Amino acid sequence: MDQCSDEAEDWFMDSLHMYKDLHVFQLEHPTKVIEWTSEKSICVAGYSSPKNEILELLLPLKLYAGGKQGLCPERDFKVEHGGFSEEPVECLRHIFGKRCLVSSGRNSSKLQVWDIGGDDTDIIRRTGVLNLSDSSPKSRKIASGLTEDPSVLHGYQISNVQLTELASGKVIYSIGSDSADAVSGLQFVNASAFVVCGNNGSLYLGDTRDPKIECFALQETTSRSDWTFGLRSGQPESDSSSCTVARLSSSGQVFVSDLRKMSTPVRRAQINVQHGDASSEFLTVTWAPALDNALAVSGFDGSVLVFDTTSWTTESQTPEPIFVHRGHIMSCEMETDDSPVMVTTHAWHPWRPRTLLSAASDGSMHVWDWVDKNNETL
Repeated sequence: MDQCSDEAEDWFMDSLHMYKDLHVFQLEHPTKVIEWTSEKSICVAGYSSPKNEILELLLPLKLYAGGKQGLCPERDFKVEHGGFSEEPVECLRHIFGKRCLVSSGRNSSKLQVWDIGGDDTDIIRRTGVLNLSDSSPKSRKIASGLTEDPSVLHGYQISNVQLTELASGKVIYSIGSDSADAVSGLQFVNASAFVVCGNNGSLYLGDTRDPKIECFALQETTSRSDWTFGLRSGQPESDSSSCTVARLSSSGQVFVSDLRKMSTPVRRAQINVQHGDASSEFLTVTWAPALDNALAVSGFDGSVLVFDTTSWTTESQTPEPIFVHRGHIMSCEMETDDSPVMVTTHAWHPWRPRTLLSAASDGSMHVWDWVDKNNETL
């Protein structure tokens, strides 16, 4: 413990020069989800207890105080709205343009619909349930539709991915595929086109105007790993040709693909992870929305790694990260089962280039903005 305390103290002293901002918040229960609800607020939800909080948190106002930071009294997260879920929340999505959330549980065949509320209440309340035709008790991945009429794309395997209208619960689109590949993630490219990543690394490109879906399987031998993905796109009206997908495996492989030619990666890398094949439970890979070619990876341990992919090629390499956030590790806190702290998820700020949020299995949540020592734009 003394060694841990010494390392934490050294890290704290170094952090004074490493970070422009670093704010720490402790949740009562850890979260797997960080979902933006506005440019200054996020939602989180517990996954580890019988009754789990869903919270909307206002980010520290110090992040928006500009040159008057010293006069800003609010330097912590603030709970704006809150409610409770009767089941662990595995996936949570904010509905495009609405004060509304949709969640899926760990072993549930239903999707829960939530109203975040406004200035007249501090309660997040459940307003509906989407009862799905497939009653298999498996957690579903969710993506918010990008149209004015609220809808969600969801599924736990490729064959049951469908688009459901929230107001009526009506299924307005279903994939025409019998593939039993498990879904590790899905995301809209624009109002109609979407990408699904299979747990085996296959990518699927679909359109809600056509039940047919294109499959792009991995064309090379890889270790038997679980995969997840992150999609870099522009505005809701973006064309699929302007988007890029990064796939991350539980063994640390990263494949970057252009949606115009998804069968062949345009960049690849092997991340130097400390252990063998990780669990896929917390794997997260995301593109920076306001920093060109910056990719963040987490889920292997208690850190978040940020890479500049500009120099990556089609040849496998082991790149060094441009920044590593080790704040969750440096807490030196252990869970009740004595397992090490793991980063459970992370998310980029929508317009601050080097600002990320990260959460860990000990309930800690950080928002941090690292210092670019080169003072260069990636």
